[in-house]
Amino acid sequence: MPPNVTPAPDAAVPDEAVMPLIRGLAVLRRLTDADGSCSLSALERATGLARSTVDRITATLARMGYVRLDGRDAVLAPGLTELGNSYLAALRLPKLLNPYADALADELDESVSLAVADLDGTRFVHQATRRRAMSLSFRIGDLLPAEHTAPGPLFATEWDERDWKRWHERRAEDPEDRGFPAVPAPSRPHHEDGTGALGDDFEERAREARAQGWALDDQLIEPGLVALAMPVREPGGRIACAVSVVSHTSRHSADGLRRTLLPRLRTAVAAMERELREAPPAVRATASGLAAWTGASKQELGREFVESLARGLTVITSFGEGRSALTLTEVAEATGLARATARRALITLEHLGYVTAHDRVFRLTPRVLGLGFPPLSRATLADMAAPHLAALSGLLHESASLAVPAGDDIQYIARVAPRHIMSVNIALGSRLPAYATSMGRVMLADLPDPALPEPAARTPWTVTDRDRLRAVLDRVRRDGYALVDGELEEGLRSIAVPVRERGGRVVAAVNAAMHSSRRTPRECVSEVLPELRATAARIETDLHVAGRFRKVPSL
Repeated sequence: MPPNVTPAPDAAVPDEAVMPLIRGLAVLRRLTDADGSCSLSALERATGLARSTVDRITATLARMGYVRLDGRDAVLAPGLTELGNSYLAALRLPKLLNPYADALADELDESVSLAVADLDGTRFVHQATRRRAMSLSFRIGDLLPAEHTAPGPLFATEWDERDWKRWHERRAEDPEDRGFPAVPAPSRPHHEDGTGALGDDFEERAREARAQGWALDDQLIEPGLVALAMPVREPGGRIACAVSVVSHTSRHSADGLRRTLLPRLRTAVAAMERELREAPPAVRATASGLAAWTGASKQELGREFVESLARGLTVITSFGEGRSALTLTEVAEATGLARATARRALITLEHLGYVTAHDRVFRLTPRVLGLGFPPLSRATLADMAAPHLAALSGLLHESASLAVPAGDDIQYIARVAPRHIMSVNIALGSRLPAYATSMGRVMLADLPDPALPEPAARTPWTVTDRDRLRAVLDRVRRDGYALVDGELEEGLRSIAVPVRERGGRVVAAVNAAMHSSRRTPRECVSEVLPELRATAARIETDLHVAGRFRKVPSL
C-alpha cells in the first residue's frame, strides 16, 4: 500500500485500536475527497460500511458540529476545521509566517504558498492567492507528490535511505498518484520528448536543490503552472517549511521566474527565519476536557451517538499552541479521558498516521489537515451563513439575509426567502444605502465616528437629519440591534444584529425582513430578535473557527 494512502477500516490494526474511530475517520476522508459533500448511500458504498454504521457515524459528527445532515447528504461543516487548527496551532508556523507570505504575495502580485513535508508528499499550510482568470486552485491541506512540486526537492535534501526507499515504493505501487486526490488528471504526465514520466529526475533535482538552495517547478503538476521555492529553516538548521511563489507561463517562464523573483524571495525568507529565531516561546493554551460533553451526548442520543469516535477526535484537539508535544498523561488531563481510553485513541491515531510517538511523547502530523480542511478552507462567509439563514427563515417564516459593508452601502451576499404572495424581493448582490437599512445601521454603529453621507428621503419616514441619525446609531450601539420601520420602503419592516469576527469587529449583519402587517415592532423585538441573535452566534462560531488561520472572504 502506498505510504500516503491511509489503511482501510478493515485493514489489520493493533489489537487495542478503536474501530469506531477508524471508521469515523474513513467517513471524514471520503467526504473530504468528495469535496465536502456526499450522499449517505455513496458513503456506504465508498467505505464498505453498513448503512446503519454510516448513519450513526454521521449523526455523531453532526452532534459535534463536524458535518451537517442535509436530507440524504452529509456535508462537511466549518466546525471540523478545529482538527486542522489544532495541528496548525501546534505547528505555530502559520501564526508566525503567514503575514510575511501575505506581504510577499502583495509585493510580487503573485500567489505565495507555505508548505511542509508530509512523508514523501508536500502539504500546504497557507495560501495567499491572487484573484485572476488563471489562478491557483490548491487549498490549505492539499497533499501533492514531492516530485511534482517546487518544495519537494528541498524537503528531499533531508531524506535518509528509508525515506528514498518509501518514495520509490510509492511510485511503483501508485503509478497514477491515486493517493493524492488533489493531483489534477491526468496525473504523472510525460515529458514532451517522450523520455519518461515527469518526476523520474527527482533525485537529480534534489541534488541540485541541495547545492543551489532553491528549486523550480516547471509545469510538473499541470501545464502552465510554474513555481519557485526556498526553504525556511529553524534556528537549528532543519527545514521548517518551504515558501513558494507560484505563477503562470503567460506571465513568467520558469527561468524568468527565478531570475526576476529569487532576490526578493531570499529577502522574504531571511525575514521569516529571523521571525522564527526571535519569536518568544509559545504560551501553552488551555485545553478544555470534553469527556463530560461526550458522555452527556451519549445519554441524550443513545446508541445513535458513537462515544468512542467522539472521544478519539477530542484527543486531536488536545494539541495546540504550546501543546505540540504531549505525554499520555497530558492528553488524558486535557481531554478529561481515562488514561486507558486516551491511550487506545493515540494508538489508533498513530496507526493511521495522524500522530507520531517518540520517547513517549506524541505529536500531530500534517495528515490531520486531510480531515476536511481542503474543501472547508475555501468556504466563504456566505457559504457558512446559508444553512443558518435557511433554518432561521424556516422558523420565522420570514426572509433572512446576510450583508456586508460596501462603501456607503450594504451588499447582500446570502439570502433565504419563504413562500409568500407578498414577500421581500431583494436579489443577491443588491446594494442599498447603509443609513436607511437595519443591517447597515448595526454595521455603522460599530464604527467610533462613522462618516455619514447626505441622507436622502426614501420614504416620508426616512431619518435624514444627521444628528438624529447619529442618535439612532448610539441607541443601536447600546441595544445591540437595529429596527427599521418603513424608512427604506413603505410597508417594509426589518430587524438586524451584527456578526463579529474573532477580534470583535463587525464584518457583517444578519436580518429578518417582512411586511409591516405580519409583525408589530414589539413582536419583532420579543419574537424575532432572540432567534436573530442565536443565528448570528452560530454564524460567528463557524466564522471564528474557520478564520483562525486564514482570511474568510465574503463571497
